[in-house]
Amino acid sequence: MRKQSVRAIAMQAIVAALYVVLTWAVAPLSFGAVQFRFSEIMILLVFVDKRYGPAMILACALANCFSPLGIVDVIFGTAATFCAVECIKRSKSLLIATLWPTLFCVIIGLELNVVSDLPFLFTTFTIMLGEFVVVTCIGYPIFKALMKNEALLKLIKLD
Repeated sequence: MRKQSVRAIAMQAIVAALYVVLTWAVAPLSFGAVQFRFSEIMILLVFVDKRYGPAMILACALANCFSPLGIVDVIFGTAATFCAVECIKRSKSLLIATLWPTLFCVIIGLELNVVSDLPFLFTTFTIMLGEFVVVTCIGYPIFKALMKNEALLKLIKLD
């Protein structure tokens, strides 16, 4: 296994902290049956550099520690993020990469159905819609532009 530089570790820590802070800053929109977790845009950093994956998974787990559902949300939410990260790492297209987090929102829909007795299909739809709006509709154009900016891309890449 390759050693990471101090810069790479620091960048991952900053990204994870930023995700947690952004999630908590708009907590009413970050949790529940209708979610617009704007911090999720950052999951596309995994498309830029796969090594952001662990930071995103840890960030999701930390952010969900203060979810109204507590440890259950830590487990289910982190599982959904883990699945999305693994698929994003293998994606060749940015557009396809933006769709994985939306797809794995089915895990969150299941969680809310089992724990909160919310209707599975409707809840899954609303969670997926929020994720699609944030990651694909907002995140895709941002990252498409970022991918064209060599200086910014160099700054964001680890090492």
